[in-house]
Amino acid sequence: MRRLLILILIACCCTQQGTAQLKQLKVSANKRFFQTTDGKPFFWLGDTGWLLFKKCKREEAVLYLDDRQRKGYNVIQVMLVHDVNDAVNVYGDSSIHNKDVSKPVLNDEHMVDDMKYGFWDHVDYIIREAEKRGIYMALVPVWGGNIKKVSPEQGKAYATFLANRYKNFSNIIWLNGGDIKGSDGLDTWNMIGRTIRSIDKKHLIGFHPRGRNSSSTWFHKEPWLDFNMFQSGHRSYVQDTLSNETLHYGEDNWKYMNDDYKLKPVKPSFDGEPSYEDIPYGLHEANQPYWKDYEIRRYAYWSVFAGGCGFTYGHNSVMQYFTPPDSTASYFPKQSWKEGIQAPGAAQMQILKKLVLSKSYFDRVPAQDAVVNNGERYDYIAATRGNDYALFYTYTGRNFKVDLMKIKFSPRKAAWFSPSTGERKPFSEYRNTLNMEFDPPGEPANGNDWVLILER
Repeated sequence: MRRLLILILIACCCTQQGTAQLKQLKVSANKRFFQTTDGKPFFWLGDTGWLLFKKCKREEAVLYLDDRQRKGYNVIQVMLVHDVNDAVNVYGDSSIHNKDVSKPVLNDEHMVDDMKYGFWDHVDYIIREAEKRGIYMALVPVWGGNIKKVSPEQGKAYATFLANRYKNFSNIIWLNGGDIKGSDGLDTWNMIGRTIRSIDKKHLIGFHPRGRNSSSTWFHKEPWLDFNMFQSGHRSYVQDTLSNETLHYGEDNWKYMNDDYKLKPVKPSFDGEPSYEDIPYGLHEANQPYWKDYEIRRYAYWSVFAGGCGFTYGHNSVMQYFTPPDSTASYFPKQSWKEGIQAPGAAQMQILKKLVLSKSYFDRVPAQDAVVNNGERYDYIAATRGNDYALFYTYTGRNFKVDLMKIKFSPRKAAWFSPSTGERKPFSEYRNTLNMEFDPPGEPANGNDWVLILER
């Protein structure tokens, strides 16, 4: 009887946490999106949990993963080695010997006397807990700021270790780079990418670039790169001053997507780091305004409707697992990470995911030509369509016109959809006319954002 009860408890736990093995991810047939190997759409809804492996104990990691599972996230972007000079986890164990990534510390046993876990054992544990919750882990091998301390030979040895260790996990995505231009350490980044691909044939590989850049700038035609990622960055229009190193798009993250969408060969692309919720404009001055939830929604809808295959959200306190008082914190966080996970924008991202997955998926394309006399900056209307639907996003709730002949079908149903609540407000049917004007609910204002849904 006791053995039966144990088996029942195990079965219940497995049911609550989900199946252990996740479906392998791949690029869709049209090369624009991700899908699972059984053909189902996979919309990348990521969260930046950069320092999860370094700063969270096991019970804290589980608390975080449980929350992100409830909020619909299916990818966590996380660093393996943040700083070679301080590659120690919360239990005091180091990931590498003598600041050398080619020499990982393989101390995988729980050391009871010292009450700490080996670094890589701790990483394995969190990855498996994410797997139980249907979450893929986008692993950054070594953060870009360390690249001058990593030669191509060291990168090859380290990438060999990582690929062999994780190639049989079901929930791995590789995210080379880390907030850096690919031209800085180009040979090492290529060596890491090529080495992982030579050993791990099944997991996707991307590159996380420096702010206001896309991975496509350096690696688009590299065989190891499966998808592009751009970091639209944390600067406002005013702060996006001229520079020889970056694109000057300000908050217009849809422009990065436009650039990547035109490239050959075709590869999926998306905004892997927009402005974070609750972080100051431009990052470095505490007296600047802090980005709000409605501003993050704008980044999400603009980039996805421009052709993005997903979107990554971030929160200032959560990405660094800030717990006050912490003198090492960056960018002036105002609350602990356990409070930050409940920020309004974090919950609102799943509304976008549910919206795009509720429609036919692989036929979705940008539809900017259907917007008549589009506005600039916050007045911009983002548009996308499939064979039987069209979606138009307005950040300000201003009136706008649609050329209904350009959406390639005759709409019979229309509704306003709220990105903040998911509420849908149908309105009366109408006849197909040229340049029809639509009037969103409420008065025009930043953050009075709506999606117009037109359906066959």
